[in-house]
Amino acid sequence: MADPTQEPADSNSAGGEPPQLMDVAFAHRMRRDFQRIQMEHEFAVDEVLTKVSILRREFLHLHRYNPIEHVGSRVKSPESILKKAARLGIDPTPEAIRAGIYDIAGVRITCSFIADTYRVLEALTSQTDVGVLRVKDYIAQPKANGYKSLHALLEIPVFLSTGPVPVPVELQVRTIAMDFWASLEHKIYYKYEGSVPAELVTSLTEAAHLAEQLDQRMEALHTKVRGAGWERVENEPSGMNEEMLVRLWESARASTASEESRRSAD
Repeated sequence: MADPTQEPADSNSAGGEPPQLMDVAFAHRMRRDFQRIQMEHEFAVDEVLTKVSILRREFLHLHRYNPIEHVGSRVKSPESILKKAARLGIDPTPEAIRAGIYDIAGVRITCSFIADTYRVLEALTSQTDVGVLRVKDYIAQPKANGYKSLHALLEIPVFLSTGPVPVPVELQVRTIAMDFWASLEHKIYYKYEGSVPAELVTSLTEAAHLAEQLDQRMEALHTKVRGAGWERVENEPSGMNEEMLVRLWESARASTASEESRRSAD
């Protein structure tokens, strides 16, 4: 890959522009391109967060239960994108970056229980405007170090003034215990720059097994108290009851009859 910042041997190349002006033009173009890339991915994250918010409200309204404990998101910085592009040998152009880097935008959903992770993922990926590029189930098949989570690469349409743009968003869905373990594991690997002592790796793996046992025990307790599904709640108070609805209906009919009688008299 050519170094765009390297001065060419011939100062009159590229239309005779001096190297300094070429560098400035390249920098302006890079800044504009990365601003657009970030904007597209921020909008895609907003779309996913809106979908998650609607699901949470639906769960609370219909089931009196919210399986989603926490939602987080991020969009990679230009520096992080360029570092990854350089590491993967990808040219720093919008086309190459869009084609080769899929984790610029990320959304993480933390659920209460294991069953909730699958139900939330299904609720999101079954929506007709969401494209599913791939799914990896690290809950059923954890990584060797004990990492567990559901990963899905989604394609979200972002509607701009120039038309729709499909934008990839990396989605992670995990339980509270899985998220706690993954956060600790990340901090440890960051501190040791990847070279984690063997005894810590062993302790992390043991902690992953304990987190799995906690998830299973808490889900068993939850199932015993509430049941295994998301049954609709029909009889709990919701701010209005049948008697109120009947009175409203009778009042509306009386008002309509009175209005029709008045019009007939006129």
